[in-house]
Amino acid sequence: MSDKYEPSNVEDKYYKIWEERGYFEVDGNKAIQETDEKGKQKTFAIMMPPPNVTGSLHIGHALTFTLQDIITRFKRMDGYKTLWQPGTDHAGIATQNVVEKQLLAQGTTKEAIGREAFLDKVWKWKEYSGGTIVHQMRKLGISPAWSRERFTMDEGLKEAVKEAFVHLYNEGMIVQNNYMVNWCTHDGALSDIEVEHEEVNGKFYHMNYHFADGSGYVTVATTRPETYFGDTAIMVHPNDERYKDIVGKEVILPLTDRKIKIITDEHVDMDFGTGVVKVTPAHDQNDYEVGKRHDLEFITCFDEKGILNEYCGEFAGLERLEARKPIVEKLQKEGYITKIEDHVHQVGHCYRCKNIVEPYISKQWFVRSEVAKSSIEKTYAGEAKFHPSHWLNSYRAWMDELRDWCISRQLWWGHRIPVFTCEECGHEWADKEDNPEACPKCASNKIKQDPDVLDTWFSSALWAFSPLGWGNNGKMQGSFQDSDLKDFYPNSLLITGFDIMFFWVARMMMMGDHFMGKLPFKDIYMHALVRDEHGAKMSKSKGNVIDPLDMVKEHSADIIRFTLAYLAVQGRDIKLGAKNLEQFRNFTNKLYNASNFLTLNVDTFPDLKDIEIKTPLGLYMQSRLSSAVDEIRDTLETYKFNEAASSLYRFVWNEFCDWGIEYSKASKESIIELGSIFKETLKMISPFMPFISDFLYHKLSGTSLENSDSVMIMNFPKDVKKDEKMEEMFSLIEEAIIAIRRAKVVIDMGNSKIPKAYVKLDKTIDNEIAKPFIQKLAKVENIEFVDNKQENCVTDVSDNLEVYIPTLEIDMTPIINKLTKQKEKTQKEVDKLNGMLSNEKFVANAPEHVVAENKAALEDAQAKLEKIENELSSLTQI
Repeated sequence: MSDKYEPSNVEDKYYKIWEERGYFEVDGNKAIQETDEKGKQKTFAIMMPPPNVTGSLHIGHALTFTLQDIITRFKRMDGYKTLWQPGTDHAGIATQNVVEKQLLAQGTTKEAIGREAFLDKVWKWKEYSGGTIVHQMRKLGISPAWSRERFTMDEGLKEAVKEAFVHLYNEGMIVQNNYMVNWCTHDGALSDIEVEHEEVNGKFYHMNYHFADGSGYVTVATTRPETYFGDTAIMVHPNDERYKDIVGKEVILPLTDRKIKIITDEHVDMDFGTGVVKVTPAHDQNDYEVGKRHDLEFITCFDEKGILNEYCGEFAGLERLEARKPIVEKLQKEGYITKIEDHVHQVGHCYRCKNIVEPYISKQWFVRSEVAKSSIEKTYAGEAKFHPSHWLNSYRAWMDELRDWCISRQLWWGHRIPVFTCEECGHEWADKEDNPEACPKCASNKIKQDPDVLDTWFSSALWAFSPLGWGNNGKMQGSFQDSDLKDFYPNSLLITGFDIMFFWVARMMMMGDHFMGKLPFKDIYMHALVRDEHGAKMSKSKGNVIDPLDMVKEHSADIIRFTLAYLAVQGRDIKLGAKNLEQFRNFTNKLYNASNFLTLNVDTFPDLKDIEIKTPLGLYMQSRLSSAVDEIRDTLETYKFNEAASSLYRFVWNEFCDWGIEYSKASKESIIELGSIFKETLKMISPFMPFISDFLYHKLSGTSLENSDSVMIMNFPKDVKKDEKMEEMFSLIEEAIIAIRRAKVVIDMGNSKIPKAYVKLDKTIDNEIAKPFIQKLAKVENIEFVDNKQENCVTDVSDNLEVYIPTLEIDMTPIINKLTKQKEKTQKEVDKLNGMLSNEKFVANAPEHVVAENKAALEDAQAKLEKIENELSSLTQI
């Protein structure tokens, strides 16, 4: 074996073998699948959050996929019939935007080429770029059932979407209304959670509205003067004494002849601004409700592209945001705007194109909030559990205020809304057929389909069951089986980022429960953000984005995976930096060096199940392995990935390598047993670091992956034999070694071999077993176990024993001189710090942190001085 593991020579080759052998598929582990205590096949299902089909792998994906892969590989090795469902999302707005930009670069538009030609171009773009992220996923070593890969617009899933829509439509749970929605003038209607609110530096414009009777004016403050053309009232609070005399009067809209009334409404905040508010029901969410309460006129002053209309007089034809400046200038010139103030406020932006979102009245399709009622009740009853549990509070906060879900989008790319209208009799119906032949009411063939498409999240909301064949009408591709819904619904677990809890998780819960009668998963693991090493959010503008593929190339897939798992503390953001990656590069080196050591002594090693462990060291390390197995199993079952990784790291580095391998230098006959134990350890490492674990396992076995099974379809360690007596004995051996090493440091012989040491134990152990281990690792030619204190010795006392190193044959003068000098130097430091802190003037005038630092330094120096004095005292008494 070479001195260094070369992942680039292993990863692509091994992944190809794993995939070609079908290891990732439902029956890839057929030989080790098990039944539960009731004789039922154990099953595990997890759905991959389908990434954007035209996207590329980012560090958030890498975390999601790594955690999903770890739990999937663990369950696969634990005998479960396992489905990890892969797929990609058609990402309506994002994908359409990409292709529209391409057309604009070519000097044309989607409208110019028509819907059919545009969709053809989108499909071609999907075929060209759609495999990019899937290829990148493979570089991470993830193991979903690729033969079942789905795309949210493949034939089977299109059928499922139509089935769900038609069912909800016929139940009255999907309705169409003119309603105030979030409107992007580029992308159309958005749901509430597709709007990102950002703080912006805006202006407060104070406008005078003159009374129609010429008796004066009232001043209104607004942040959006371009919408005042849609004002249909002015309102004040009914209890505001300042304005009681003007309620019911009319004012004239500036620059127009239109009159509007002054009304009262409790929505007004008397203490904000002037306490007088303009009411624009068609362009403000709160005003919309006021307009309905007071039966006001709803005037839309710009169209769906944001272009001002005839209500805006000379400004008609201007885009709403571009119109603001000339409108303000004209209002100032005419004396209507009297003051402009700076004002910081929250403004909604489209989550895709970052355009400023407008409240806009539009005819849209909605899923009624009642659909979610049952899923909310079941979640509150504990039928689904969040990890960490505090995410239930966030779920509650959103779902308790749930509004109807706007599901129609003014796009061409996506699932066309399956609603048809007869042009003869006006009948409207939803239909699963793409092209109904005739109106079911009058039999006319003059039929038109709704031009909009469904929100991307509508199809994603079915993801827990639609890839399993639900509603597919036999059109599902791949290896779908009739039993899949029975075997894999509800899913066992969902792992995703918290940022799509309401986009996706809550909606899957409502749809799964509504159509399947059960919540779609039992456990929901919400992971946090991956930030840079300083805790800053990653962004291209900051230049701190970490590309997971670059990391794989520089380090290895195994190192990236283990690092992310080790840092994934539930509920805490991950701070990822070079030092983390270096730490786990060292871990892979440790694994490789351990294998090197073992194979220097023995050529090949049997599996643990095929060998009887007999040596004391073998029994001890097997017992420690047993504890590690129990710990790692428990933490993986509860999705504490960081604790599982930490347990693995601690067992391999601290116990097996730092102690087990060192002990074996005093027990050569135990090395073959240690090799078998290490192979079992590699099985535990496999879900986290699949490449190096497979490589080292076969090296230690004298086989190769090309002609043998992978570790990934071998049983995960379980029920390893414990030996508590052997653990107790080796605990005392370790304590004795550490105590002798400490005592040797006192006499400046830490790395030297000494002739003799005595060990006085409080407990009884097998001295003959213990003696060679202590002698070898403590570098002592002869260990003698005694019952009494020894004279003329350097002593070290620990919890269960005392050790003595005789000094009669050692010249202690240089050591005493060295300690004396250290004492003098440290005493000077103590005196100096005491002097400063006794100076009242210094303590009164120095900054608090300087005083605190000096006090801490004094405590450290005093502790050091005490230690030196104790060492000198023990040496001078010998």
